[in-house]
Amino acid sequence: MSQIRRHPLGSLWNDFNQVQDEFAKWLGRASTVPTAAQLTVWEDEHAVYAEADLPGVDPAKLEVTVTEGNQLTVVGERTPPEVPGSVWLRQERPFGKFTRVVGLPALVDADKVEAKYVDGVLKLTLPKHEAAKPRKIVVKGE
Repeated sequence: MSQIRRHPLGSLWNDFNQVQDEFAKWLGRASTVPTAAQLTVWEDEHAVYAEADLPGVDPAKLEVTVTEGNQLTVVGERTPPEVPGSVWLRQERPFGKFTRVVGLPALVDADKVEAKYVDGVLKLTLPKHEAAKPRKIVVKGE
């Protein structure tokens, strides 16, 4: 049976984002939370993984960086579609530049990070640095 580990503040963070979105709607503004770059992050013993739903984003305009060994940054831009001769009735998908910075739970090997953009989803595999991987220590008897 596999165990699923969840971040202890994950639920609270989701609630905070919902409240912030509702408050922004009440004020008639776009949310301050960049919904264009919400990340799902998980790990196993070998790597940290991240995914972001980014439909309509040109992969050539995405920039993914890892700094300090455990800080992931995703920068990109979604341009609004041009619809000549029409008037917007509703525009809920966020447009413009976005930046998302997330602290990772372990050091990763930035030279081995893989980034794929498939069907509007950015998929990242961030292999853990050897120093971050658990090591089995052999206990010797006397």
